[in-house]
Amino acid sequence: MTSKADDILRQADWLRSGAIQAVFAAIETDGDEARVVGGAVRNTLLGHEVPDVDIATTALPQDVMKRAAAAGLTPVGTGLDHGTVTVVSGGYPYEVTTLREDVETYGRQARVVFGRNWIRDAERRDFTMNALYVDREGHLHDPLGGLEDCLEGHVRFIGDPDTRIREDYLRILRFFRIYAAYGRGTMDKDALGACLRQRDGLRKLSAERIGHEMRRLLKARQAAFSLRMMNDCGLWEIATGGLARIEDYEALRGLDAQAPETTDPELGLVVLAGFVREDLERICDRFRLSNAERKRMRTAWQATKRLKNPADFPPAAALLYEFGRQGAIDGLLAAWSGLRAQKASDDLGFASLLAGLRSQAVPEFPLKGADLIATGHVPGPELGSFLRRLEEEWCKSNFSLNKQDLMTLAMRLS
Repeated sequence: MTSKADDILRQADWLRSGAIQAVFAAIETDGDEARVVGGAVRNTLLGHEVPDVDIATTALPQDVMKRAAAAGLTPVGTGLDHGTVTVVSGGYPYEVTTLREDVETYGRQARVVFGRNWIRDAERRDFTMNALYVDREGHLHDPLGGLEDCLEGHVRFIGDPDTRIREDYLRILRFFRIYAAYGRGTMDKDALGACLRQRDGLRKLSAERIGHEMRRLLKARQAAFSLRMMNDCGLWEIATGGLARIEDYEALRGLDAQAPETTDPELGLVVLAGFVREDLERICDRFRLSNAERKRMRTAWQATKRLKNPADFPPAAALLYEFGRQGAIDGLLAAWSGLRAQKASDDLGFASLLAGLRSQAVPEFPLKGADLIATGHVPGPELGSFLRRLEEEWCKSNFSLNKQDLMTLAMRLS
């Protein structure tokens, strides 16, 4: 099994790149070693995308800084107190962290010492599948038996799960998020039991950390299953401060093949928590969402209410004009999910409307106030009201009136 894993890792583009090999060459002097660790190794073995590459080393951070600079690379002391240096090579940032050992732990904060023992470094990590290392030649190092767990989709804490969680209560959410992305089969019973026992620790976490982790969870392929388990354990309510429409969200993720938007956290949160507008605002505030995220969620929620009754769907052009393309698609998918969760028929025109929302141009009102002023209209509130009246007529025509038609209508109505 290990030799097969070695073969897979040796063929990884990120490991064969000149950029990372330059980092290895710079660090591995005077008897020091360096190995890629964690997500890059795990994702490569499972055939997933590798978004970033982290490196562990026996070299002290100040030595990493000096050696990287001497090799013509760019070192940045992003976390020197914790042993982390970001080394930029070939335009790509690599986080290089000195091996560490936890001496004392205070919740999320731990007093650490730098070391040279790879097993001790592995033992301080969270899950066995994240304690996999690969050297510059592509040889896998598996000090804690994480390879089998990784390949089997078994998300298991390193050591005692309760202890691991008490070190950082965010690991409760990380367990469900990692399972949603990589897990298979039943969840690890020891891990699940520890998450249940330690769940009140979530109340000690900042809103930003919870929100960041939850948004990552919602993107994962098995998010619906993980969220159902979280909800059954009482974790969703603690993390979000409200209830969840799990069935609606499961129905939404049942549309993954038809719409990539189903994995977007903003839409997922509208479906899960948007019972009323106040619920939406609460979760936006609780997760400290950005203005762009809030705007998308509010628009999606409004569009969903507009699409509650399939027998009274407006045409695609009307939805596009009122909510924009993103908002109209989000609203349709949320409404579709709600009806699917109620076991309503799927044959309600959703698919054809979705196709229309994707293909049709967003209507643009062709008339401006300046056009009317040029024909003698006086600027002011009355002009604005008159322009809105013309816009209403344009909408009633299903956006068929062109600029000249509207100018003619304006003359008749003046």
